[in-house]
Amino acid sequence: MDEEVRVLSGRDVVFVDGVRTPFGRAGEKGMYAQTRADDMVVRLLREILRRNPSLPPERIDEVAVAATTQEGDQGLTLGRSAGMLAGLPQSVPGFAIDRMCAGAMTAVTTTASGIAAGAYDAVLAGGVEHMGRHPLGASFAPNPRFVADRVVDGDALVMGRTAENIHDRYPHLTRERADAFAAGSQAKLAAAYQRGDVQPDLVPVATRHAERGWGLATADEPPRPGTTVEQLAGLKTPFRPHGRVTAGNAAGLNDGATMCLLASGETAAELDLPVAMRMAGFAFAGVDPAVMGIGPVPATEKLLAKTGLSIDDIGLFELNEAFAVQVLAFTDHFGIADDDERVNPWGGAIAVGHPLASSGVRLMTQLARQFAQRPDVRFGLTAMCVGLGQGGAVLWENPHFDGSSKGEEQSA
Repeated sequence: MDEEVRVLSGRDVVFVDGVRTPFGRAGEKGMYAQTRADDMVVRLLREILRRNPSLPPERIDEVAVAATTQEGDQGLTLGRSAGMLAGLPQSVPGFAIDRMCAGAMTAVTTTASGIAAGAYDAVLAGGVEHMGRHPLGASFAPNPRFVADRVVDGDALVMGRTAENIHDRYPHLTRERADAFAAGSQAKLAAAYQRGDVQPDLVPVATRHAERGWGLATADEPPRPGTTVEQLAGLKTPFRPHGRVTAGNAAGLNDGATMCLLASGETAAELDLPVAMRMAGFAFAGVDPAVMGIGPVPATEKLLAKTGLSIDDIGLFELNEAFAVQVLAFTDHFGIADDDERVNPWGGAIAVGHPLASSGVRLMTQLARQFAQRPDVRFGLTAMCVGLGQGGAVLWENPHFDGSSKGEEQSA
């Protein structure tokens, strides 16, 4: 690695703070069954401002909010409408954005680009997905030519089938390995909860249900602590007879929202805002939609080539666990062990949930917390696969890095 990473920006872009709602199970029995998606976003916008009182609201240059299904309570240009509902000044603009699962990640990279170019000084970026109200694909009307003209394989429109296709392409990535990874995700999240690592960035959300009355969401609903490989081995394979993808080694259907505050380095210093991470670069890449889960591989290779780093320079990985096999395809490609301690040290989406467009900022918020605990790690990566055959990767630098030796960093 070169002594200095090749910075891909005109101005430093820093991650100041990130928060999220507790994630819920989608459906009528879930805690957010009758809670509006935009109200979850409003709650987070207000909390970001509360946690950062030195930021004058009128200094916010943009609010970018992602959602995969932009209708109903996830419609009406969420960045603007939620900002107004949160009490931001009328002078603060906002927009909605969509890149399916990488929506919040794209909200961050898009607004970060504006900061780097000098168009913005401070922005709020995040995402929301209420899969109980807006199931993936329920309102989509894909052009029939996608399949009729063989633009994509029919499997490309069903995410679980794309995961089965990865198992087919890489037969050594067995169901047993996927189940072991999934059980590990549950165990790591349970341990992180026990240590109190997750809770500082969870924002309690008031809920209301016509039959159950008022409630307060304070903890994630999806986790199943104590899950064993033996239990997972008995689950059915809904996407293919005798397949390998199950409800236990894939992320569930979830409701939730995330939000973060980004700023230029100069603005953070001016306003005395904390710097949790510095963005060092990002990249997106396209792949065959029928194996969309491999998307993070070329995105990461593209990013490493642009920044002059190697995979060995990355001390922490926050990889979205849409499916266990998708993460294993990434780690296998880069020669990383299935149980490498650098990968998702607090568990991942298989355990905590994956409310589609919101998940990218969850990865970033967790990495920021881990950086504060790990001054021996200089660089971290957040990466995820994206429906219709894409991948995204964002490289972050740890401002707390204390100059520990490269060998110590990689042994993390």
